[in-house]
Amino acid sequence: MNAPAPLTFIRQHLIDPEVCIRCNTCEETCPIDAITHDSRNYVVNVDICNGCMACISPCPTGSIDHWHPVLRSAAYSIKEQLSWDELPPKKDIDPNLGNEVALDNAGPANDGVQANAATSTSSAIPPWSAAHPYINLYALKSPLSASVSGNYRLTAPDVTSDVHHIVLDFGAQAFPILEGQSIGIIPPGADASGKPHYMRMYSVASPRTGERDGYNNMALTVKRVVEDHDGKPTRGVASNYLCDLAKGATVQVVGPFGVNYLMPNHPNSNILMICTGTGSAPMRAMTEHRRRLRVAGQPLSGKLMLFFGARNPEQLPYFGPLLKLPTDFIDKHFAFSRVPDQPKAYVQDKIRAAGTSVAELLKGDTYLYICGLKGMETGVMAALAEICGKHGLDWAALQVKMVQEGRFHVETY
Repeated sequence: MNAPAPLTFIRQHLIDPEVCIRCNTCEETCPIDAITHDSRNYVVNVDICNGCMACISPCPTGSIDHWHPVLRSAAYSIKEQLSWDELPPKKDIDPNLGNEVALDNAGPANDGVQANAATSTSSAIPPWSAAHPYINLYALKSPLSASVSGNYRLTAPDVTSDVHHIVLDFGAQAFPILEGQSIGIIPPGADASGKPHYMRMYSVASPRTGERDGYNNMALTVKRVVEDHDGKPTRGVASNYLCDLAKGATVQVVGPFGVNYLMPNHPNSNILMICTGTGSAPMRAMTEHRRRLRVAGQPLSGKLMLFFGARNPEQLPYFGPLLKLPTDFIDKHFAFSRVPDQPKAYVQDKIRAAGTSVAELLKGDTYLYICGLKGMETGVMAALAEICGKHGLDWAALQVKMVQEGRFHVETY
C-alpha cells in the first residue's frame, strides 16, 4: 500500500485589516503582483506569494507582517480575506501529527531577512541622521480627537481644483510627528455596505514644531475629489469631509505613520524635491523646517532644490509663499502644463533645463524626494538618467547607491 501523503503546512502571508491604512505601498512594492485589493481590504494571493519580504519594510504600519501556519489545502482564499474586518486567530500546528507534517517553504524563507533594498525604487530605510519617528500611537479603535483651528483654500476661487490647507490642533494631547510622516483621518458615517468608513491617509504639511511654531498643531494639504481617474463625477468621502470642515469642528485622527520618508538632520545635507499638486505637503514641511532653522541662526551649508508641477499658477498650492522664499535659500523651478499661449511644461522638462545644477547636486550628499501622481515618475526617472549621462554619472548605479543609503524616497499615487 502507498503511504499517505504528508500534510503540508505553510506560513500564509496575511495583512491585518484593522491596522492597514490602505496606502497601496505593499501592492506597488510587490515584485510579483501577489497583492491586490478591493474597496475595503488589501490581501495576499497565497498561490503567488513567495515570501520574498520586499513589501515588509516599506509598510508604514506593520500591518503587512503577519504569517499564519495553515494547511496548504485549507489556505485562506482571496475572497475570504476580502471579507475580513480583523485577522482570524492564529492556528497552532498539532504536534501529534509528528512526521506526517511537512513545513512548506512558502512564507518568509529567511525569517527576519529583508529584501535587498537595491531591488526597490525607494529607500526602505530613513536618512542616517533623521530624527526618531513615533508611529501607531493612536489606532482605529482608539483614535485621537483634534480640533480644526483653520481651513483655508489654497487655489484661486475661479479654478476647478479646490485644494485646502487644514490646521488641526491637539491641545494638551501628545502627537509627535516629523516631516514626511502621515496621519489617518476617519470620516464619519458608513459606506454602502453599512460598515464604518475606513480612514484615509494624508501627509503632514507642517514641520515638527507645528504649523505655528511652538504650538501643538499640524497642517494637511487636501484636494477636494470630485471625479475619479477616468474623469467621471464622484465625491471623495474624506476629502470633501475635510474641505467642508468649519473652525472648531472635531476630527478623529489615527497614527502617526511612516518611518522611512524622513528628512536628514545633518546641516550639510542637500535636499532635492520633486512634486506635483498635493504631493507638495511633505516638501512644504521640510522646507519650512529648514527655513526656521535658518531664521534661528543655525549654520546650514546644505542646498534645497524644488521642482513643482501644476496646470497653472492658480492651481499650484502655496505658490505665493514659495515665491517669497529667497533664492539663496531654495532653488525653485515651477512647471505649468496649461497656461494659455505657453508651451506645456512638466517637472521632467524643468529638471532637464536645470541639468547642470541637478547633476552637481547628485554628486554630493543629496537626498531625493518624489511625491505626487504616479504618472510623473517615469518621466522624472528618464530625465535624471539623461542628465547623469551628460555629466559623467552612472544613474543606474547611483540610484541603487542612494536607495541603499536611505537617500532616495518616492511616494506616488
